[in-house]
Amino acid sequence: MPIVMADRATVIADTLLQCAGASAHEAEVVARHCIGANLAGHDSHGIIQIPVYIDRVKKGHIVPGAPIDIVQESPTTTVIDGNWGFGYVVSEHAMNLTIEKARKSNVAACTVFRQSHVGRVADYPLMAAKAGMIAIMTADSGRAPKQVAPFGGREPRLGTNPISVAVPSELEGPLFIDMATSAAAAGKLKVAAARGTPIPAGWLLDKDGRQTTDPRALGQGGVLLPLGGSEGYKGYGLSAIVEILSGILPGLGFGVEPTGKHNDGCFMAVFNVEAFRPLATFKREVTEFAEYLKATPTDADTKQVLYPGEVEHNRATQRGSEGLDIEDKTWAELKGLADGYGVTERLGMQG
Repeated sequence: MPIVMADRATVIADTLLQCAGASAHEAEVVARHCIGANLAGHDSHGIIQIPVYIDRVKKGHIVPGAPIDIVQESPTTTVIDGNWGFGYVVSEHAMNLTIEKARKSNVAACTVFRQSHVGRVADYPLMAAKAGMIAIMTADSGRAPKQVAPFGGREPRLGTNPISVAVPSELEGPLFIDMATSAAAAGKLKVAAARGTPIPAGWLLDKDGRQTTDPRALGQGGVLLPLGGSEGYKGYGLSAIVEILSGILPGLGFGVEPTGKHNDGCFMAVFNVEAFRPLATFKREVTEFAEYLKATPTDADTKQVLYPGEVEHNRATQRGSEGLDIEDKTWAELKGLADGYGVTERLGMQG
């Protein structure tokens, strides 16, 4: 697989998006989030998505330059219609607006509908954590054809329905969770299929309802299982709540979008820490709590205990210096786009 430095990957993603019709601002936002996902080790939401987004632009499923409309608002709440714009741009705008409302009113919430894929959900609560606030965000994974079965079922009724929470601290890397409520994000299967590697047992059923480790089975009538294995009713329950917060509450609905457009609905809430405790004291105690967790004696198979979010920080540090592994299939797709737009030489992708 080609190894590409993050700065170069960002330029490639940004350039191709602009060639496809994105504005300079839209391309910068989407490229930054995608390469940030690669750096954090979430390749399923990284540069592998750029050809997908460009294809959706060509089909009219993503509308470059779409207006971001406020449908309804109060001093503490906002309902936003993204008008099929780039989800990264819409959700970044929505989180900034929610942070500003929380500065004034201490607590604020927002719902978003009719936007394209928002990528790695943690990116948005982390914006609030940097501003000294606690944030939660849920996403309904888009009303594209569903991929996750309810607990005990063998037909898809839900998306991967992620949830993320981030808090401010004094740690070198941020403390947060970002998790699908399915056994795995569908994008992880896409990466595994592109790299020709098997997936763990317990993630996927094939079209006949049998467990499989072949990631290609998802695209052949298979279905993802909810998080939790034999305790999957817990992941299923979380997924249903995420669907209500991110789909039904914004007015997006549930099930499959009739137009076939990928349609991420989101719910986000922000809490100003200063409304509860002095921020400096809170950040210090969160840091001490993380250190307390890390000091736990380890089991026989674990080298060290990490606080939530530390693994992504460590990966970003490593990949920032060593570069990103881009699977051959993805590189070929990117090069094909560059050839088509006549920017192969400018991007140094001739080889």
